[in-house]
Amino acid sequence: MSVWPKILPVTPSLSTAEGALVSVSIHLEPHCLESLLEALALVSFPINPQIYHDAALVYHYADGRDRTESITLVEFPAYQDRLDEVRRAVQAYGFPPDCIHAIGMLDEIQSDLQKEPAPEGAAYVSRYRVKRRPAVV
Repeated sequence: MSVWPKILPVTPSLSTAEGALVSVSIHLEPHCLESLLEALALVSFPINPQIYHDAALVYHYADGRDRTESITLVEFPAYQDRLDEVRRAVQAYGFPPDCIHAIGMLDEIQSDLQKEPAPEGAAYVSRYRVKRRPAVV
């Protein structure tokens, strides 16, 4: 008999009855920011977005080349079961469905680069978001 309590292995979990906690990332053109914020105000839960004005979307092609597009990036945490509500609100304001990307919060925290596979028929192979681009000297 041991005097020490039996300790079960700990597995990280950021889940509730509303699903896993995810990081929602929405990319858009800078002049559309006000419309996006109006759309997000329609959802039934509070959103306190982090806005990156100097962000970029980098497209990677099969031939090895990259193409960088300047964007504004809006990020916030949400529970997985709330994603459809966010999608509906954003699409109601005319934003395309592919502007939204969600990833598990632990994956977001533990990794710098999250590559998204290209949708079927796209000219690019993958893309990733850069929150802050280095200043050009």
